[in-house]
Amino acid sequence: MIITRLFLIQVIVFISCAYAEKNNPQMDLIVSALQKVDDPKIQVSFLKGMLSGLTGQRNVPAPKGWVMLKEKLEKQDNAEVEKLVAQLSQIFGDESASQAALATLRDDTAGVKARKSALKSLLAQRHSEVPIVLESLLSQSFQIDVIRAYATYDYSKAPVVLLKKYSKFDSHARRAVIETLSSRKSYGQALLKGIEQGHVKKDEVPAYVARSLKALLGEDFEKVYGKVKDVSADKGQLMAQYKSKILSPAMNNADASRGRVVYQRTCGACHIMYGEGGKIGPELTGSNRADTDYILLNIIDPNFDVPEGYRMVTITSRDGRVYAGNVTEEDNTKVVLTMVGQTSVISKADIKTRLVSKISLMPEGLLLTLKEKEFLDLIKYLRTEKQVELPKQ
Repeated sequence: MIITRLFLIQVIVFISCAYAEKNNPQMDLIVSALQKVDDPKIQVSFLKGMLSGLTGQRNVPAPKGWVMLKEKLEKQDNAEVEKLVAQLSQIFGDESASQAALATLRDDTAGVKARKSALKSLLAQRHSEVPIVLESLLSQSFQIDVIRAYATYDYSKAPVVLLKKYSKFDSHARRAVIETLSSRKSYGQALLKGIEQGHVKKDEVPAYVARSLKALLGEDFEKVYGKVKDVSADKGQLMAQYKSKILSPAMNNADASRGRVVYQRTCGACHIMYGEGGKIGPELTGSNRADTDYILLNIIDPNFDVPEGYRMVTITSRDGRVYAGNVTEEDNTKVVLTMVGQTSVISKADIKTRLVSKISLMPEGLLLTLKEKEFLDLIKYLRTEKQVELPKQ
């Protein structure tokens, strides 16, 4: 039964993708079949399959029979079914569903999960009323999601709002602000002015964002920020320099537990190791981490041999937003791009340009941000054969 249901979901996803592309009439059959289903678990499977196939789409014509099905499902008083129906209704251009999502987003008494879900669905539809609501939500527990939401819109007040509140944000929210303001040229120009005026410190701009801003703003960025570090010319010298540190007596005092903390801070957002971390770069658990030259080459020269699936892809949308990351999924209607800390689903109809680079999303110069003790602790941790405990507080 499980295999049958999984197969059914895959078929629904496939048909939904085809429907999004050219209004395939088979979607009408799915809606008709769902009318005869009364089991909420099976209904959820159907609806999730439809939603998965339509992810990234906007203003898709509703399939035949959808209005009647919607009325039936909403009468069941099943929260998960209602949520999925609401999300699909927005994709089908139902403004009443969008207004309901806006009401949930504004409702301080609604659960965080529900409000985040409402925000996500509204952003997927690029709903025009969202930007003016965002500022009032910046003190909520889902603050990071709110900050990143501004990147969806070319909203002239966004840089003003975010930079005004920047000094009061914690380090995670500040990072989200910098990433958001590097997503559009107009936002990037405002961020550059913020750096120039001292509202944003230069060392708070991560290397991968600096590289993106240089590409977005050109020489104007480096005039304010300074030269974006390029260590390519002296990699051999750096390899020798860091290898000598590893071979020095100081390596005997390195601590793998402390190294795990350094790893979480510098590498964990992009790489999985021992089941923890992000999925942007290759998994490190089974890699050749005991080989010093292998470790150093891949950290110092991440662009030496980049597998195609990990090359940086830069997509510019028709409304001017810039995305940079790795393509983790793609079909005829959408591209799923994974970036540091977030994933974006981009409709192919929205893509203006797409550039595949020969370089990795991993920035050069990563080791330049570490103190010698931190570097040695990191190497010690990378050489471990099993997970170690975090340091005791």
